[in-house]
Amino acid sequence: MYRFVKNTTIVGVAAALAFGAPIAQACNLGPEEHGQGIVKPVEPGPEHTSGEAEIVMHSGQFTEVTEIAAVELEEIDGVSVTTADVYAHKDHAYLGTHRGARSNEGVRVFDMSDPHNPEEVAVFANDIPGTWQEKVIVKSVDTPHFTGDLAVVSLQKYNQDETEQSGTAIYDVTNPERPMQLGYYELPVDVLTGTHELYLTTQEDRAILLLANIYADYYTEGDYHDFTVVDVSDPANPEHLYNWDPRELVEAEDFDGMNYTDEDGAERTAFAHSVITDKKGEYAYISYWDLGTIIMDIRNPDQPEVVGHTTFERDVQGAAHSAALAHDDTILIETREVFEPDPDDPEFERGWGYTRIYDISDKSNPELISDIRSDNSMEQIKEGERERGTYTVHDPKVEGDKLYLSHYSDGIRLVDISNPHKPREVASYVPSAANVWGVFIYGDYILGSDMGSGLKVLDVNWGTAPGGPPTYTTPRDRMTTSLTGIQPMIFSALTFSR
Repeated sequence: MYRFVKNTTIVGVAAALAFGAPIAQACNLGPEEHGQGIVKPVEPGPEHTSGEAEIVMHSGQFTEVTEIAAVELEEIDGVSVTTADVYAHKDHAYLGTHRGARSNEGVRVFDMSDPHNPEEVAVFANDIPGTWQEKVIVKSVDTPHFTGDLAVVSLQKYNQDETEQSGTAIYDVTNPERPMQLGYYELPVDVLTGTHELYLTTQEDRAILLLANIYADYYTEGDYHDFTVVDVSDPANPEHLYNWDPRELVEAEDFDGMNYTDEDGAERTAFAHSVITDKKGEYAYISYWDLGTIIMDIRNPDQPEVVGHTTFERDVQGAAHSAALAHDDTILIETREVFEPDPDDPEFERGWGYTRIYDISDKSNPELISDIRSDNSMEQIKEGERERGTYTVHDPKVEGDKLYLSHYSDGIRLVDISNPHKPREVASYVPSAANVWGVFIYGDYILGSDMGSGLKVLDVNWGTAPGGPPTYTTPRDRMTTSLTGIQPMIFSALTFSR
């Protein structure tokens, strides 16, 4: 993520928006795209000479990973599609689409009744030109106004000349092959980005929508903030409930709604990037970039309260991107999407973004207990010697003691977190020219979304390591080398009392 100087005069918007290459912060639509900076292209992932997926099992592990399907998205009107996030509900998978070729590609729906042969059966939210639909969440809800399967879709602008609309589109997908739009929550026109990521949860007979409206505070000069809570119990009539002002936590005088200088003199950026809740819909976890992961009590969604948040040391670039929960919601997984492996700030650590694990038994005081790094994210690679590609971690998903990480050019990483103080990778999956955006757990299968090549379906047979988990004696003990020689993950265990 790049730092930006606010410029109230938007110059060169058309030129910036017409620039067709992907941008360095591939997940973010930053202010530089509206004439406030330089658009930097993402380098493609590394080409594997085999032309096939590279599946790695580390020594001493019985875990097996098999790619059983790989399906590219169908083009509409001859325009190529760039895949964004993946979600699954019941027997269908939902793929969002990235801004890619600057075409409104919508959400693609796949029939997953045969995981070996996914079939694209529908597309929706592709009728608002000038927008892209990265994120979709689908839940079964039962309210006085609606009973069925509800899909919420993020709408972001990529062309201000084509649309003023951004926010969230709401669909009935009870029949996923015939989606029907029910409602729309619209952001202020001044917000030149839109809803970046979102989440849908339920509280008894209410359906609650939580929005991360990236840079909204910056663009509206504080009149409308990034994180919003909306009641969608009546999907046709969304009800705005709450909008959180980050100034509750950002005390810096120079805070302009996005940029500020922290108490240690580091230049920081604060914006709502994504949000999840626990299973009961009682607490929200808002990934607020350099401000950390905000833990918010939403049991009363009309008046949420911040109860705690993670923080970053002076040398850490921040960039809280996404979150997941484990161990009965006592463990927080925080992924950090860092696109600047060689930062200008000499006090910042070098390397791509990696994952941090916190004990949140006390939500008011998250305790950092370990982190997870790949070789390609590490500092040891000298300037000018980095591998081609983008090696930051992206999204986490958890099931039981298993953690799955999408990692762009590092594919999908499978991590055993039965002991979250000592996580260990057991396998990885790296497709050809990998650029893996999302990962999702679908029954006995794992779904991945690759920006360039679409939907991936993996069959994972989890195993155990002989002799139990490895013993760590130093903060950065390396895992055993992989069977094929590909760079394994590195785990950094912090000093702790238990």
